[in-house]
Amino acid sequence: MKINVRQQPQLGDVASTYVRQLIMSGELLPGDSVRPESIGESLGISTTPAREALQALRVEGFLELVPRRGFQVAPLTGDDIRDLFAVQALISGELATRAARLAGDADIDELEALHLELIAAAKRNDLEELEAKNHQFHRHINRLAQSRKLIWALGMMTQYVPRRFYADIPGWPQSTVDDHSTILNAIRSRDPESIGRAVRAHLEHAGELLASHFDARLEGLTASEGNKTSTPLISNL
Repeated sequence: MKINVRQQPQLGDVASTYVRQLIMSGELLPGDSVRPESIGESLGISTTPAREALQALRVEGFLELVPRRGFQVAPLTGDDIRDLFAVQALISGELATRAARLAGDADIDELEALHLELIAAAKRNDLEELEAKNHQFHRHINRLAQSRKLIWALGMMTQYVPRRFYADIPGWPQSTVDDHSTILNAIRSRDPESIGRAVRAHLEHAGELLASHFDARLEGLTASEGNKTSTPLISNL
């Protein structure tokens, strides 16, 4: 009998990402109940990986386990998001500084090509492609640093914010183009400190955009729902 030992962790990751997205988008508000049975039904998976995902999100601080009530969404504010991005900015800035000392002409050419593709995607308003190029741009810089532990630490932080959530943020496409232009100019100058500062500023800017958007959305949802009581995750999410 062949056992696929990777199946449950993969399904758990899918479920974790799904619930994170519901929380970060404000579809699930602080105090809302989240049932593994409902998550499993929504995703077409069994309860076991769904429950494992909720346990993982509890460790990450997105959920709380309340006696006799089960999993509930933990308090989350824009300031929490700013804190996450502050850490990302520090790590990414250090990676960029190290990458600048190792980058060759071919690496700079690759980043310039990715930046041109990013600009083209922004002009087409192709947000999915824009985010893909954004991810590739930063990944190329991070890999140039040759610092596996820092990359691992950065990955732990970035998993908290689903990548596709950026598409909902007003002003994000143009700010990405502008910030990446600044980063690329710093890379061309081959000044490690300037590159580090540019990347840190970019991440802090992205964090502020997301945090402000989250606070505004949360305020609007809270006001519109009035005296909403904590209920299980509805089936059409």
